[in-house]
Amino acid sequence: MNILFIYSLQDAQSSAKPLRSSAQMQFGISYISSFLKKHGHSTKLIVLSRMFNSKKKDIINEYLRDFNPKLICFTTVSTEYQFIVEIAQYIKNHYRDICLLIGGPHVSLNPDNILSDGFDALCIGEGEHPTLEMVSQMEHNIVPSNIQNLWIRKSLNDIEKNQQRPFIQNLDSLPFPDREMWKDWIDEHHGSLEPVLLGRGCPFQCTYCSNHALRKLSPGHYVRLRSTDNIIEEIKEIIAVYPTKKDFYLEVETAGINKKWDLELCTKLELLNKTLKQPLNFGINLRVTANADLEVFFASIKKSNFKFINIGLESGSEKVRREILKRSYSNNDIIKTVTLARKYSLKVNFFNLIGIPGETLADFRETIKINQICHPDTQMLSIFYPYPGTDLYSLCKEQGLLQEPLSTDMERSKAVLNLPGFTKKQIQKNYIWFNYYVYKGHKPTYKILASVIVHKIHSNHRLNKIYRWLTSITIFKMLKYFLKW
Repeated sequence: MNILFIYSLQDAQSSAKPLRSSAQMQFGISYISSFLKKHGHSTKLIVLSRMFNSKKKDIINEYLRDFNPKLICFTTVSTEYQFIVEIAQYIKNHYRDICLLIGGPHVSLNPDNILSDGFDALCIGEGEHPTLEMVSQMEHNIVPSNIQNLWIRKSLNDIEKNQQRPFIQNLDSLPFPDREMWKDWIDEHHGSLEPVLLGRGCPFQCTYCSNHALRKLSPGHYVRLRSTDNIIEEIKEIIAVYPTKKDFYLEVETAGINKKWDLELCTKLELLNKTLKQPLNFGINLRVTANADLEVFFASIKKSNFKFINIGLESGSEKVRREILKRSYSNNDIIKTVTLARKYSLKVNFFNLIGIPGETLADFRETIKINQICHPDTQMLSIFYPYPGTDLYSLCKEQGLLQEPLSTDMERSKAVLNLPGFTKKQIQKNYIWFNYYVYKGHKPTYKILASVIVHKIHSNHRLNKIYRWLTSITIFKMLKYFLKW
């Protein structure tokens, strides 16, 4: 059977090539697609964006005419949901015989009323097996029913709510994610870190994240790691199909926590590199914990040719981290980790967060201060957005911070909350000028000011659209490369 996937993102490069790199690939539908292909079905992908809204109907009509899918699968986060609803309702009005299934974190955590928006079924939690069961029933002309993880609309007021199946425990049983489906939607002119997902789930309880809620959806262990052999086999397959790929980002929430598994993976990556003419480069996300001994870990990843680590600082205020975000580590833990990383010649990237409910301007100045002390090689600053289903969304609701509809434009680049100790205007100003505060006197002024301009552009929908159009022009690409924005 033919199954079409529809994915949307706001900050797109263009309507034809909306993704800037394979790092923007969405793993959920990639795994479902490969699982369906393994069982003999055909899949295709459409990537759409609100930034190029006028193009969506032409693209949809072309794919539906040429591919003729029987099922369309959507995935969505909260800020993309209304755009996805518009697409689903257009399809329902013009192609009534196509079945529409929706999943993703927003749907999993907020399933009520979703099926009244034009969808025939929704998936809560992992989608590989329920989607295959639905396809199999449809293929045999059976009206979908009794499929765990799915809510199925039988009529206007009749919804079949099925129980949840356990989380998939053996991740090695799944085929590798479908990368081919993304190829036509990526601007190959951009450099790319090829992402490889090492596991699923997170053991931590960060209040801004959905993991603490998603872990409650199904029975069974939520935090699962793939075998190291399985990961190596996927990397081998990628470089066999895409021989120019040399840089990999190994995505996992738990690096530095399971030391035995970490060291085993590093050993096998080192052995893999010894078989190659040109060694592969790796990066990883490191979860900092209190008083962790990371010397052996850093020595191992250096030998395996890791070039950088990402560290989620989030806030430089220990009080904000401990009392609001539920992240218990000291600033001294951060400084020691960065110092040790540099001992092993690893580059460091910080993830910073601004506009957290309960945060004050003074708290955020502590974030600036710890960045000035550590001087990460790069940093990514995001503005907090309250996602429904998370603990911090509930806190925002309790504190009366959600009195007006939240804008979904320029998500995490545009301030949406007016905090008692940190106004929306102050949040936006500090977001735009953050690189200047951190790197003044340490990086060339023209590069710092260029990054300030880019942050300003990324917080304005119209300016960002013009910017994305300019970045498709060759001479502008050359300028951007020279400035290394």
